[in-house]
Amino acid sequence: MVTPRRGELLGFATAGLLAYAADLALFSYLRGPAACNPITAKSLSFAVGCTVAYAGNALGPYRHTRPRGLRPYTAFVAVNLAGALVQLVCLAVSHYGLGLTSQRADTVSGAGIGMAMATVLRFWGIRTWVFRDEGRVGSWTG
Repeated sequence: MVTPRRGELLGFATAGLLAYAADLALFSYLRGPAACNPITAKSLSFAVGCTVAYAGNALGPYRHTRPRGLRPYTAFVAVNLAGALVQLVCLAVSHYGLGLTSQRADTVSGAGIGMAMATVLRFWGIRTWVFRDEGRVGSWTG
């Protein structure tokens, strides 16, 4: 049996995986065949990834909250930017602060530890600030 919390987590994870796939595919295309510079490519792919994640969450696990207007999407992008900042900080601390400069260390700190911390932040921020459920007593209660 899937509990409401488990269903929410599975829906959140599914939307996130779809968004990651869209981000990665577009970034790869823009950096490869389209020959865009890396900053432009990542900015565009991030925007598309955020939009896919927002749509996936709004139509999936948080469809009962009925988000309306620009405020939920703006808050969603802000939460995702905060998550991206967490990943960058983890990478910077590891690479520049601790001197762990190998590609493996960068991957572990940025895409491993940073991604895990950012995912927790995103889950909390999205369910607390973006898709608020009026029946929810607190941000971590069902």
